[in-house]
Amino acid sequence: MLVGVPSETKVHEYRVGITPAGARELSAHGHQVLVQRGAGLGAGLADEAYEAAGAQLVDGAAEVYGRAELVVKVKEPQPDECAMLRAGQVLFAYLHLAPDRAQAEALLASGATAIAYETVTDAAGGLPLLAPMSEVAGRMAIQAGAHALEKAQGGSGVLLGGVPGVAPAEVLVLGGGTVGLNAARMAMGLGARVTVVDRSIERLRQIDELYGDRISTLYSVRDSIDDRLARSDLVIGAVLVPGAAAPRLVTRGQLKLMRPGSVLVDVAIDQGGCFETSRPTTHDAPTYEVDGIIHYCVANMPGAVARTSTFALANATLPRVLELAGKGVNQALGDDVHLRNGLNVHAGHITHRAVADALSLPFTQAAEALAS
Repeated sequence: MLVGVPSETKVHEYRVGITPAGARELSAHGHQVLVQRGAGLGAGLADEAYEAAGAQLVDGAAEVYGRAELVVKVKEPQPDECAMLRAGQVLFAYLHLAPDRAQAEALLASGATAIAYETVTDAAGGLPLLAPMSEVAGRMAIQAGAHALEKAQGGSGVLLGGVPGVAPAEVLVLGGGTVGLNAARMAMGLGARVTVVDRSIERLRQIDELYGDRISTLYSVRDSIDDRLARSDLVIGAVLVPGAAAPRLVTRGQLKLMRPGSVLVDVAIDQGGCFETSRPTTHDAPTYEVDGIIHYCVANMPGAVARTSTFALANATLPRVLELAGKGVNQALGDDVHLRNGLNVHAGHITHRAVADALSLPFTQAAEALAS
């Protein structure tokens, strides 16, 4: 199969879909790999390394999209990229379609097959292609939040770990999944007082068994969130409903409970955000203020640590890329229900129910769409 790797075009996105090591593996399995010149430079991966791995370098995205049967990238295609997709072509990337009707409609119009990293599942019920970036984003959320708390950034001027004689910051983490646990661990490591709120008693029990009184846990109801908002210096939004829009856990009215200069970091912004006042930002202008509360809502946080993120993501996605390239999309999706769960769009049909429900668009079962 001819596999294409374009440069990312989202603002300050430096990751790349396949590493030279991945290109070598694909070449060893008899596949051709096209890489847009300069695609890996943001992650410190030189063009020469791709050539040495057997990939062919091409000068522009148009040639990648024009020739490739399978396009492997990181972030959702931008409008000009959607316009280059064609019927029968396969796109494998993060899509986050639930809050993005324009992208969904462009993918439907293209006739292409779009498989979303974030809805591919595994036998344990996890999301193995989302997990690596959730780990990165969770850890980065604390770094970003700590910086936003600085007075020069508009924050309240609180140091997360405090100092002898001065209390540390209070950090509230909404969601105890991969993002939330990684955020909690980072905040705990910096000396903050950390509370994790979740609706899964089993997950709260696991966190308690692992960390004891170093991380407090609370069951998620409005009263507990209101109580902790009033005490918190930094709040991390880390909730996820696979494929669907994120639930809104903090309304604008609840912001008045918080101290001025407190910080909200919305890691769920790719799925629409879990704070009512959230809107996507970029690394160019990552924060804004609403009612005295600083919001950090960068939609591609892991792109800032592109080298770490690229290798972490490629480690997870390469086996699936090899599966798609080796079997072809219909057989690969037919054989593997977990990969099939990643199918969001096929030949003009929405094939993931949560996406269809979020966008109020017709839903077609993946097996039915593939058969037709």
